[in-house]
Amino acid sequence: MDDPDVKDVALREGTDEDAMCGVVPAKVARPENVGALADLLAAARESGLTVAARGGGTAMDWGTAPRSLDLLVDTSGLSWIDHNAGDLVVEVGAGTPVADLERVLAEAGQRLSYDPVRSGGTVGGALATGLSGPGRLLAGALRDLVIGMTVVRADGVVARSGGRVVKNVAGYDLAKLHTGGYGTLGIIVSATFRLHPRPPAVRLVSAPAPSPEAVERAAAALRASTVVPSAVESIHPLAGPPRLYVLLEGTEEGTTERADVTARALGGTGVEVAEATPPGWGLVPDEGCLIRVLAPPAELPGLVHDLVAAADRLGVRVGATASLPAGTLYLYTAPGASAEAVSSLLERARSDSGRSVALLRAEPHVRDADVDVWGEVPGLALMRAIKDSLDPDHRLSPGRFAGGI
Repeated sequence: MDDPDVKDVALREGTDEDAMCGVVPAKVARPENVGALADLLAAARESGLTVAARGGGTAMDWGTAPRSLDLLVDTSGLSWIDHNAGDLVVEVGAGTPVADLERVLAEAGQRLSYDPVRSGGTVGGALATGLSGPGRLLAGALRDLVIGMTVVRADGVVARSGGRVVKNVAGYDLAKLHTGGYGTLGIIVSATFRLHPRPPAVRLVSAPAPSPEAVERAAAALRASTVVPSAVESIHPLAGPPRLYVLLEGTEEGTTERADVTARALGGTGVEVAEATPPGWGLVPDEGCLIRVLAPPAELPGLVHDLVAAADRLGVRVGATASLPAGTLYLYTAPGASAEAVSSLLERARSDSGRSVALLRAEPHVRDADVDVWGEVPGLALMRAIKDSLDPDHRLSPGRFAGGI
């Protein structure tokens, strides 16, 4: 197959540093603009090349390995920020680092109400993996903040939905399709987000969480109060005792009063109040295996305890962070956990059919052991039908997503 020769696209040989879940691409391309990316994918189609995209490279070991990777698209050339502060809207190129976007918005007293779960990523990578941290409780997940998206399809056609205002459009909602799709349906070029003003004050109230019952009592007391938290996180670190965190945002006076109510709800003993979130708030470690569990919120306190105890019996150090009202749990292992232990933890988490459990990131020795990454995926037949419609030759990130999609 011929290498694509496209204007405004730098092309080089792939190296081990470009590997996606251990698969080294034959070539790496860096388009400088949307038109160049469209021409590149059209040329790749003519040559029958399999293609995947990379942003900041922080999730290259997430998901499953592509069955084939002829061409890796480096999206770092697709980086721009078009901020309309008056309308609380921003359009961002997919290759833009999330940290750059946060800095620009902060200078205008605004923010994208999204907590990344990993550091160093790009906007396109955040959308492609689709994970949101603690702030999803109040503002919604990242995909809920998208009001417009532009993607390039497998055949090189540029597709758009939405725009710079909130409105309905006919056909597929691109944001819902592509967020969390691991680049299997198209390559994200840009997204337009609705923004929020930065809150004048923040209070982070925390207390010891010695048992599932203590967490459940505190959560019930919070629900019965007038406090409206921005996040409620039960965090069990790799080292140290577990704690329950409640994030409050608003005016100086209002957050102070709500912090007092929250402290009483958490029991009073050992309560601490901070005026900012700590560095790395919402981030999971970038080493070891990472498991995500979606479950009914009422199950999470007991489930965290059960999985941590099971890991201890297996001789594996684990940490966990649970967004309680959102029903989302991230369980991470210390580096070097055996494939058998990781598989056992996955099986235990999947013991209830009401949960969705995925091994988001696997260390190489775990990946090589063919551990079941995705488990049972509801709606898989529909997902395959959409893949067949948008990428009939299955050339975009083949095998990266659930069910071999």
